[in-house]
Amino acid sequence: MPAGKPSRDRECLSWLNTPSSGCVFQAVCYRALNLPYVRARIIASMHQLPTSIDGLALFLDFDGTLVDLAPRPDLVHLPDPVRHSLRNLAARTGGALALVSGRPIAEIDHYLAPLQLPAAGLHGAERRSLDGTVRRFHVDRDEVATMRHAAQAFVNANPGLLLEDKGIGIAIHYRLAPQHADAVRRLAITLIAPRRRSFTVQPGKMVVEIKPRGLDKGSAIAAFMQEAPFAGRRAVFLGDDLTDEKGFATLRRLDGLAVKVGEGPTIAPCRLPDVAAVHHWLADLAAHAPSAH
Repeated sequence: MPAGKPSRDRECLSWLNTPSSGCVFQAVCYRALNLPYVRARIIASMHQLPTSIDGLALFLDFDGTLVDLAPRPDLVHLPDPVRHSLRNLAARTGGALALVSGRPIAEIDHYLAPLQLPAAGLHGAERRSLDGTVRRFHVDRDEVATMRHAAQAFVNANPGLLLEDKGIGIAIHYRLAPQHADAVRRLAITLIAPRRRSFTVQPGKMVVEIKPRGLDKGSAIAAFMQEAPFAGRRAVFLGDDLTDEKGFATLRRLDGLAVKVGEGPTIAPCRLPDVAAVHHWLADLAAHAPSAH
């Protein structure tokens, strides 16, 4: 190891073994995540992940956090052991576990079936509480249809792009055609130009979304934290994308714990290296979780 790295290693791994609300959370500052020796230390010390979720409320992003990203959104896979961990954690925390995703709640339910958890879909445009109550944000569907029609024409003219209809908005995926990234962003900005009061552009990993203005994962988490069984607990939110940064900002205000999954700049103070590490983290928590009272 080059001179100077051990001291920086100690600095950037100072989050390791930090007590937090009765648990020990293994994390690493983002400045050093991309260094191979730090990644190796993270993986080698998985046994230091939390052993208790007592007093915590867990919020989990879906794509890139619970499941690896796929060429198309419908090709992702949630392993059965992860579903088992989620079931155990939900039961042992009295239901204080929610999915917070850009996907519709119906899609989240499809991948988690038969498990059905509290969830916020479409970046908070729809939110289901533990008791099954669903709250939905309403938009002008004609406006969405106009944007969708224009976006579909653009996608049809540029092979490799994929249009995802989210009902209250749209998403254009360019993972299979990254050369069109700038054109997709320009299109999205053009489409919302006459609709700026109602819609906004949300960039993500190889995708650009048009969604209702004023909705984000942070507001969804804040709403959950005002109701049972989340209220009074310390929030922990895991996410991997730009769309999760609003959630991380909310965690700061709530004195919670924000955890970035994977590489890239973030305001989250903690990090896990990849989806596999998240799976390991959940399995370890589930194995040692106390029963809810």
